[in-house]
Amino acid sequence: MSRRAIIAGAGIGGLAAALALSRARFDVTLYESAEALEEFGAGLQLTPNATHVLSDLGVLDRVESFALRTRAIIAIRGSDDAVLMRMPINGAVGRGDTPYLTIHRADLQRALAEAARRQPNVKLCFGSTVAEIETNGDRISVGVKQGATTIHDSADLLIGADGLRSRVRERFRFGKADRLAFVGCVAFRATADSARVDSGWTRPEVCLRLGSRAHLVHYPMRGGSILNLVAVIESTWHSADDDHPWDGEADRPTLDRAFSRWSKATRDLLAATSHWRAWPLYCRPPIASFSIGRIALLGDAAHPMVPFLAQGAAQAIEDAGVLGRVFSQIQSIPDGLVTYSRVRVGRMARIQIEAKKHGRTYHLNGPMSFARDASMRLLGAGRLSSRYDWLYGA
Repeated sequence: MSRRAIIAGAGIGGLAAALALSRARFDVTLYESAEALEEFGAGLQLTPNATHVLSDLGVLDRVESFALRTRAIIAIRGSDDAVLMRMPINGAVGRGDTPYLTIHRADLQRALAEAARRQPNVKLCFGSTVAEIETNGDRISVGVKQGATTIHDSADLLIGADGLRSRVRERFRFGKADRLAFVGCVAFRATADSARVDSGWTRPEVCLRLGSRAHLVHYPMRGGSILNLVAVIESTWHSADDDHPWDGEADRPTLDRAFSRWSKATRDLLAATSHWRAWPLYCRPPIASFSIGRIALLGDAAHPMVPFLAQGAAQAIEDAGVLGRVFSQIQSIPDGLVTYSRVRVGRMARIQIEAKKHGRTYHLNGPMSFARDASMRLLGAGRLSSRYDWLYGA
């Protein structure tokens, strides 16, 4: 008899989990609150630990058709464009057998959704929000809001892949300590037509510009036709809009002031587009378990993190890969979810902590920034890349 799973959320993690569980012979239904897949967000970095999972799921070739293989990561001093480090990537870090990609979030989601729709045991339901959860013996029952109506469904397990403000996570009752915390930074995101920037910045490389209380990441996507831009600045601002506190029109003067003393090349990159969006950055502390009974959390619902290791999407994909491997070997739902949680919790706590550390390092100023820059130059690409083996080689 086939096991059945309900997944709340059809983002990157939810779709990857659907594919992984379908391969473990689950019938899977995804409920997504959005009415359709949308051109939402901007660029993502898919590191080798994630592309390895996508390869196992049989979707890497399709994902690569939308993506660019990254040749190197370059760290640059934002004030004068001095190169601090150039670290070769593909074949040189992590597993060595899977690529480091840059891709538009919408393209990755599209590739995963296409693969999910091809599976006869996967069903996608849009305009559907999991709002009620009940445990009935060996079944999980959910109430799903679809417009003005509520339907009811049940399954052997429920995966909460419903993001930063997960309704499923509320079921775990972590209390006040689990409240979202603004981390004191705002991410400004945009894409620019590559024809509007220096051709040197359209090479398949991830460029990280470092400076006092801010940094800028940029890399090409979609065959080099567009450039993804992410500028992160330290700020006390965050929206009080409870419905959409993570997304709003950018305060462009604030962005320009933050980079006013940076190099002309940096300022030209920021000026290449006028369409910026702003996301205040939030996180939660690491938690001791990602599962309770027949319910589990995945992606941002389990381990929201700051983006300074470029691991948000990658770790959601890793979660999905572990779920698939566990349930290809374990029949018991509660035992399988305990194993999933045990495998993931320690690694995720480390990544959440390391991501915060990287953010602090990026934004150093004064003598500490000089020490950081000198350290990068002295370590060189080889020793720097070895520091990421634990992350990319999983």
